[in-house]
Formats: sequence, structure tokens, C-alpha cells
Amino acid sequence: MSGSLRWESDGRDWPLREHSRFVPTGSLRWHAQVMGHGPAILLLHGTGAATHSWRDMAPLLASDYTVIAPDLPGHGFTQGRPRGGLTLDGISSALEDLLSALDIKPAMVVGHSAGAAIGLQLAKRAQGDIPVVGFNPALLPFPGPAANLFPALAKMLFVNPLVPRFFARMLRVPGETERFLKRATGSTIDARGLACYETLLTNSRHCAGALGMMANWDLQAFADTLPANDCPALLVHWSGDSAVPGWSAKEAAGLLPRGEVCVLPRLGHLAHEEEPGAACEIIRQFAADHGIQSRKEA
Repeated sequence: MSGSLRWESDGRDWPLREHSRFVPTGSLRWHAQVMGHGPAILLLHGTGAATHSWRDMAPLLASDYTVIAPDLPGHGFTQGRPRGGLTLDGISSALEDLLSALDIKPAMVVGHSAGAAIGLQLAKRAQGDIPVVGFNPALLPFPGPAANLFPALAKMLFVNPLVPRFFARMLRVPGETERFLKRATGSTIDARGLACYETLLTNSRHCAGALGMMANWDLQAFADTLPANDCPALLVHWSGDSAVPGWSAKEAAGLLPRGEVCVLPRLGHLAHEEEPGAACEIIRQFAADHGIQSRKEA
């Protein structure tokens, strides 16, 4: 599949479809899911994922909070490109436009993997008054020569239009998406989640968006900004994560003036999809610790 994902066909069984809406802002037409009542929590998925990543968490949180979960630019059913491109600043600025269009100011941001970096960038742009929870956060460059090798490789792959098509075609082999996710993340997820990843990862446009995001980010420059980011931040790492090393979360938390780190056992990079109830409890506790009252408490 080489064109954009089609909501009428590819999204006909999409999780939480009844909460989906399409919001135009500038050059983008966002797919976002909004549900619940109370203080607003913005959920930001990681590279290569989409709103389905929060399929089990969002309804649990919506009993206490307003939940906003968008497909990031280049991903899922969001169409178009931000004015600033698929850079960290470009995506953060575009998200501010989306929140303005929705007339919502988040009380907290929760990000998974690369979504945690976007959450911290949004908090910094808001002068640090938004608490951030990062699940298996991808915040720092790889050490040594890999710090330059991986961004350069992503750029090289991104400019070759055949690469996303080849990757998408490869994952159309029966069972290959499940095998790929297990190797890449260390997680075992349910059949519904796998079906969503199959829809996404067998679409070359979505794969190109994920590659484009990796190619346009400068994590070293981002890491240099962390000591000036005064937002409360909790970075949660599960030891079974095969995508992001544990030392990265610990080091990033040490760079943040108000950073905390929590290391948990067993689960992989998609831990919030494996045990959504436990992930929600972490969010609720951090929200309470920072004076964000749920609807029931208000």
C-alpha cells in the first residue's frame, strides 16, 4: 500500500473510532481522539505508532480526565506536513496549533518513546509548567560513533523512496509484523494491537513518516536543552525494553532539574500496551503528586 491510509477502509475497525475527529490546522489535517472529562492529559505515541497505542489506556484515564490522543504528523491518519517539517520543533509547534484549535490546554503530557521528547519540548515551550511522564523515553543519542551513524543512516533511507516501500512489503508476509515487533521492542501485545500495527507498518506512507521523523531529529541538541527544562518529569523504563537502553532514562532524568526515574521489571518497549492498567496508575499517582485533581476529586 503506497498511498495515505484511508479512514473509510483502513480505519473501519480502528480502536476507539467513535472518539475520533479530524481537525484542520494550517498544512495538516489531524486525526485525533478526544474523550472524558476533567483535567486534560495529552497522550503522544512513539515513532511508527498511532492513536491505537493508547487503545486500552485512554478509556481508563477518561473516567477521571479529558484525554487527547493525536496521530503525529507523518503517522497514521494525520495528513500533511508541519510548516517546520518533521523536526522536534516543527512537530511541537504543530501540536500547539492542534491544541489551540481544540481549545484545550493540557494539565499533563504523557509520551511514549519519541513522544516523551515531544512532551518535554512542549513543556519547555510552555515555560516548564506542564508535568511530563515518559514511558521508555527515547531522549538521548546512542553513545560513541552510533550517535552520528544512526541519524545519517535514517537520512539516507528517508531520501530513498524505495526503502519505505520495501519495508512495508516485507511486513506483509504473514506473521512478520509480530516477529518484527517482538525483536524490535521485546514486547508481546494482543491481537487487536497487532492488527493495527500491521495496518500501519504495511503502509509505505506511514513508514516514510516514521523514517522522516528519525531523520530530522537532532537528539544531541535536544539533550543539551534538558538542564534548562524545569518541568516536573517522571521517566519510566521497563527492563525488557530492547529498543531504548535503561541507562538512557537514568541519564536523562539526571539532566532534568526536576527529573525522576522509575525502573520496572520484565515488560518491553510497548509496556503501556502490555499492562495498560499499571501504566494508568503511574499517571494518576504522578498527577496527584503535582496537584492535578481528577474529576472525582475536584
